[in-house]
Amino acid sequence: MIVIRRLVDRRRSYTGIFLPGVPPKIFPTSDQEHARILQIYKQDRAHPGILNDFTDYGLNATELRPGKMKTPPQRG
Repeated sequence: MIVIRRLVDRRRSYTGIFLPGVPPKIFPTSDQEHARILQIYKQDRAHPGILNDFTDYGLNATELRPGKMKTPPQRG
């Protein structure tokens, strides 16, 4: 499975691509370049048959859209 992460230090932002058994590839990228990399590798939303953060952590893309978010339960 491929893992893509955004890495930020004080001066630069990087994209890290990690594959099992392969040395990590870490290179400087802008926010736009990183977003495009995520889009290419299907990390932008849940896709059928694709394992990514949305499937690993149970994230639901429809819940992240404004106006479609569930309201929190009322206490008391």
